[in-house]
Amino acid sequence: MSTCSANLALMLTGAGNATGAADLICGKFDSVTNQFTDTAYAIDSTYLLFSAYLVFAMQLGFAMLCAGSVRAKNTMNIMLTNVLDACAGALFYYLFGFAFAFGTPSNAFIGKQFFGLKGLPQTGFDYPFFLYQWAFAIAAAGITSGSIAERTQFVSYLIYSAFLTGFVFPVVSHWFWAADGWAGAARGSNHSLLFKSGVIDFAGSGVVHMVGGVAGLWGALIEGPRIGRFDHAGRAVALRGHSASLVVLGTFLLWFGWYGFNPGSFIIIDKSYGPSGSINGQWSAVGRTAVTTTLAGSVAGLTTLFGKRLQTGHWNVIDVCNGLLGGFAAITSGCSVVDPWAAVICGFVSAWVLIGGNMLAAKLKFDDPLEATQLHGGCGAWGIIFTSLFAREKYVNQVYPGRPGRPYGLFMGGGGRLLGAHIVAILAIVGWVSATMAPLFLLLNKLGLLRVSAEVELAGMDQTRHGGMAYVYTDEDPGKNKDGNESGGHFMLRSAQGKVEPGETPPTDV
Repeated sequence: MSTCSANLALMLTGAGNATGAADLICGKFDSVTNQFTDTAYAIDSTYLLFSAYLVFAMQLGFAMLCAGSVRAKNTMNIMLTNVLDACAGALFYYLFGFAFAFGTPSNAFIGKQFFGLKGLPQTGFDYPFFLYQWAFAIAAAGITSGSIAERTQFVSYLIYSAFLTGFVFPVVSHWFWAADGWAGAARGSNHSLLFKSGVIDFAGSGVVHMVGGVAGLWGALIEGPRIGRFDHAGRAVALRGHSASLVVLGTFLLWFGWYGFNPGSFIIIDKSYGPSGSINGQWSAVGRTAVTTTLAGSVAGLTTLFGKRLQTGHWNVIDVCNGLLGGFAAITSGCSVVDPWAAVICGFVSAWVLIGGNMLAAKLKFDDPLEATQLHGGCGAWGIIFTSLFAREKYVNQVYPGRPGRPYGLFMGGGGRLLGAHIVAILAIVGWVSATMAPLFLLLNKLGLLRVSAEVELAGMDQTRHGGMAYVYTDEDPGKNKDGNESGGHFMLRSAQGKVEPGETPPTDV
C-alpha cells in the first residue's frame, strides 16, 4: 500500500492533506482487492467441497453395484464392506495416507508431513483438499472389494482396506499428483520431468483404477474362484447377481459421481487462461472435461451392448453397465487434455478391452464377480496409453502450465516422450501394487484369514456371519393364513432360498 500512497500523493499535491487522502483511497483499494481474493478462495473451496461430495456419493454407487452383482445370500456382507471402506479409509487416510501422498517438502517417493493433518490448514493444503483426496482413496479400496466378493473373510476386508488407503494408494498418488513426486506432470519447476513430460494421469485411471484393479487381481488369484464358478470340465458357469435393478441404480450413481471425480480434479475453477472477461478459463475446461467423460462412457456402453449381442445373442443390461463404467475408467486419465472426438475413440476401444479381458479371464479360470480387474485395471491401463496418444498441446499447456515445449500426444504431433513416460507409469503401478498387496494377501491366506470355509460360502455369509439375510422372505402360501383359511388380498414374497446355485445342496428345514 505504501507505493500506492506515494504515487497517489504526488497526483494530489496541492490538495489539503494529500498524503492522508492517498492513504485512505489506497486502503479502500486494498480492502476491495482482499475481498476479491477471499471470494476467489470461497468459490474454489466450495467447488472442491461439492466435488468431494459427488465423489463420496460414488460409494453409494459402488454399494448398489456390488449388492446387485452378488447373490442374495451375500448382500449384507458386500454392503458392509463398502461401509467399512469409507470408515476405515477415513481413519487411516487421516492418520497416514494424506501425509504419505501430499506431505511436502518430501522426497520423490513418499510424503513425510501432515500426519494426522498436523500443520493444516495452509495455502494449497486446506481441509476440502483432504476430504476430496480421501474420497479418491476409498474409491480404490471399493474397487478391490468387488474382485474378492462372496468368499472373503470380513477381517481380511478390514486389514487390506486399511493398508491400501493408508499406504499403498497414497504412495502412488504421491508419485503422480504431488508437487515433488518423481513422475508427476505437475512437478515443481525446480524438478526435472520424466522424459521431459511427466505422467498425465489427471483424475486417476492409473492412480485410482489401476491400483484398485491390480490389488483385486492378486486377491482373486490367491483366493481362487468361487465354488461352482467353473464346472468339472473347466467351463465357466454364470453365477449371476440377484438384482439387475441395483446394478443399474449403482451405475447411474457412479455416473453422477464421476462429474465430481473428473471435472473436480481441477481443484480450482476460478482461473483464467486468457484476457480477463473472456470465455477462455478453467470454467470452460471443467465443462469440456464433463463432456469428454460423458462421451467416453456412453460410447463404451453402446459398443459393449452390440459387441455382447454379437457374442451371446442377448441384449444384456449388466454388460452395458460394466462397459459404460469401463469407458469412464479409461477417460479419467486424459479427460482434461483431449478433444470430445478423441473421447469417442477412448470409449469405443475401452469396450473391447473389457470384452477381451473377460474372455481371457474365463479362459484362465479367473473369477472376479464384478469384473473389477478387467474393468478398472484393464480399461485404466488403456486410458493411460490413450492419453499419451491423443493429448492436445493447447490443453496440456493450459492444465499443466510453466513448461514451454512440453511433449503431448503422439498422434497429435507431440512425439513419443509422453508415451514412454506412460508406459513407465503402468509398469511402476503394477510393480508397486504387486509388491505390496500380493504379500499381504498371501500372508492372510497363510494365516487362514483370507477365505471362508466351503460350508460358509455355500450357505452364504449373510446367514452365517452377519446375523441374517438382507431380505425378509417367507415360504407361506400367499393365499392362506396361519389357520389354513383364505387370507384374501395378502401377498408375500416366496423365498429365494428355493433356488439352488451350482455346487450347492438344497436347503433343509430347521
